[in-house]
Amino acid sequence: MRFIILTFLVLFCSAAGSARHAGAAGNDCGKASWYALTSKTASGERMNPEAMTAAHRSLPFGTKIRVTNKRNGRSVVVRVNDRGPFVRGRIIDVSKAAARKLGFIRAGHAKICLDRI
Repeated sequence: MRFIILTFLVLFCSAAGSARHAGAAGNDCGKASWYALTSKTASGERMNPEAMTAAHRSLPFGTKIRVTNKRNGRSVVVRVNDRGPFVRGRIIDVSKAAARKLGFIRAGHAKICLDRI
């Protein structure tokens, strides 16, 4: 029984690790949402809803990412300056300005693809 549990844990952890690594490397698709705060970001700078910035769980601050809306083909380049999103199923949070250019302000979220630049 211990062997089965241990095997399951090893397989689960290796699958989770490889999925995270693939996302951190660049090409990744999933859901995005937007946010507009007036507080400081995890990088220490003040959040500016009109800047082309984003929150990502693991990419280093300053990383530039091309975000493409899969529905309409629009894309923008954002700079990672915060951590998140903290909602299951989402891979990035973009600023309000980026969401406006991507065309999903009203919906609040969109299916997108990320390309690390």
